[in-house]
Amino acid sequence: MFKKELLGFQIGIHTTEPEINIAKLITDREIEDHQDFFVKCAKDYRKLSIELIYKLANKLKVSIHPEFPLLTFKPFLTDKKASGKIDHWRYSLHGFHCGFNNIETGQEIEVPLTFGLEYGSLDPYFFSLFINSTPEYQPLPVAIYEDYADGSRIIEKMLSLGKFEKIRSNMEQEFGIVVADTVIGRQYV
Repeated sequence: MFKKELLGFQIGIHTTEPEINIAKLITDREIEDHQDFFVKCAKDYRKLSIELIYKLANKLKVSIHPEFPLLTFKPFLTDKKASGKIDHWRYSLHGFHCGFNNIETGQEIEVPLTFGLEYGSLDPYFFSLFINSTPEYQPLPVAIYEDYADGSRIIEKMLSLGKFEKIRSNMEQEFGIVVADTVIGRQYV
């Protein structure tokens, strides 16, 4: 009943306690009104991802595999080099990403390693985390209430507006979402 009536909200019904949680979510209108901001964020995400992953490759003295960067960093996943520090950034290789956290500003970004040389693929949670932790965006022009749920809404709406697009991953049956602009070597879905 609540989910049908409260479309702009996330409804959580506790399974063991008599509790219902209701959280406001970003609206389609807010996303549309701030689409230029979200395009800028996605472009900044890509730019910073590229900068950081190449700094990491330089530190580790490796050349990035152009078709499948994960192959470059996979040997370090179980190594003591899986985490460390570059300039003002702490890094941590894990799964299909490398997470970076700026020690001075608190900015966070997760760089995907399964899209060839495209490092701007946007995960809903990681994209919201990046936006919320980027000092130059503060105060935000529009509130992001729930990182994953709002990130999903932003990405889906920006796809429907033609501002974001789907690309293929190196992982079979997987795809990513990136800002819609010209980048050489992407495989579109």
